[in-house]
Amino acid sequence: MKLIFDNVSHICSKAVTNAYSTSFSLATKMLSLTIRQDIYNIYGFVRFADEIVDSFHNYDKEKLFNMFENDLEAALENKISLNPILNSFQETYHKYGIEKHLVDSFMNSMRLDLHKKDYLTDEEYKTYIYGSADVVGLMCLKVFVKGDNTKYDDLKDSAMSLGSAFQKVNFLRDLKEDFEDLSRTYFPNTDLTKLDEASKKAIISEIEADFAGGLEGIKHLPLEAKFGVFMAYRYYSKLLDKLKKTPALQIKSTRIRVPNYRKIELLTRSYVKYQLNLL
Repeated sequence: MKLIFDNVSHICSKAVTNAYSTSFSLATKMLSLTIRQDIYNIYGFVRFADEIVDSFHNYDKEKLFNMFENDLEAALENKISLNPILNSFQETYHKYGIEKHLVDSFMNSMRLDLHKKDYLTDEEYKTYIYGSADVVGLMCLKVFVKGDNTKYDDLKDSAMSLGSAFQKVNFLRDLKEDFEDLSRTYFPNTDLTKLDEASKKAIISEIEADFAGGLEGIKHLPLEAKFGVFMAYRYYSKLLDKLKKTPALQIKSTRIRVPNYRKIELLTRSYVKYQLNLL
């Protein structure tokens, strides 16, 4: 029965989320059951694409990526895939009417990571972030508003701001890994070999502006999504606070984390704010 295969596909997407990101997994658990699986389905898809270009160093990444992209196109066209992750994603894609250009932009940014090492202009930087993060926020927003295009249009700018903020925090947190292990530099006009406090402050100010725009949108999300997204916002805000307090030289030499016990504390405090309608 197809129902059994679809259920197995859902289990796989949830397992990918739980295995790869404790913070995103925790935030997703705070979403309503009516939309939770669809967010797992989106995360599983974007995580697999990202893993191909970031992790599979002993394999032909471009060949694997091309295979994955071909399977994706077939899944979207045929509304089924023998890859359970893509089978889950195509279900959510069709269910909520996710625009194809969002998927294409995401895959284009992931493909850039196969070869591109430097982002020298603001335009290149913004294009990459739009494809790698903003469109993921927009895909999730389609689920949050359950395909309501009016609500989607009202909230899309804030969803992109939040996606940008999350991605830029990741860039700053993963500075050592991206620069030393993958030879990538995403921040334009910034010499990461000489990252100083002034450069760090400029990057953080940019992220804080994105967070401000994202928070406004969270306040207007449907109840099914609001607390889960707010939880993700709180986690990344705490991560940014830690980065702000960490000397620039130390950011280049280590990966900043929020311990699990602090994540639970954030969850508790976020829930209190949510219940008291303090968003």
